[in-house]
Amino acid sequence: MLKTYLTDHVPTMRQLLPFLIMMAAVVVASNVLVQFPVRYDLGPLILEDLLTWGAFTYPVAFLVTDLCNRTFGPARARIVVIAGFILAVAISVYAASPRIAIASGSAFLVAQLLDVSIFHRLRHAHWWRPPLVSSVLGSVLDTLLFFSLAFSASLAILGPNDDFFIETIPFLGLFATEAPRWVSLAVGDLAVKLLVALSLLAPYRIIIPFFQPLRPTGNA
Repeated sequence: MLKTYLTDHVPTMRQLLPFLIMMAAVVVASNVLVQFPVRYDLGPLILEDLLTWGAFTYPVAFLVTDLCNRTFGPARARIVVIAGFILAVAISVYAASPRIAIASGSAFLVAQLLDVSIFHRLRHAHWWRPPLVSSVLGSVLDTLLFFSLAFSASLAILGPNDDFFIETIPFLGLFATEAPRWVSLAVGDLAVKLLVALSLLAPYRIIIPFFQPLRPTGNA
């Protein structure tokens, strides 16, 4: 068990390595999956215009950050975020397009650092508040940054536009107002991220006894 394994008050790189590996794996998987819309329909909702598979995997990154923050404190959690960011972007350049890597890396870094700060400020609140509030706010910021940088036609300087994502369609596939497809995808992805973040509270509650704080958390 991790609680038994982590016996040193000052974490070593070996102890941080599992968090680094999990973080890199989640972000790389999300970078690839965000390029694949969910090709199913729910009545009038055409999910292809609303949702990508990346929305189901990315919220796990906040869980990894929060568990590291809980165990080692915000300073070590930031190290995991930054190291995971560097590794994930380096791999994503090959696994996805350079523009996706830039957008994902930028959104990831800003949103995860926000998550670290909010979690730390709420760490003494009831058990569910730190992970839920930090994940929700981090997900909103991440979605806004990622989809605008990755797909907005006005930011083509970052890389070629994808005709599928910039195509104008009815907003959410339901309304007369039209918007680029990536706007509907951003709203749909955010809705799923928030639902996944909520669902991750259950496993978080189950495993936190194994991630007890092992050193003073200090200041955020």
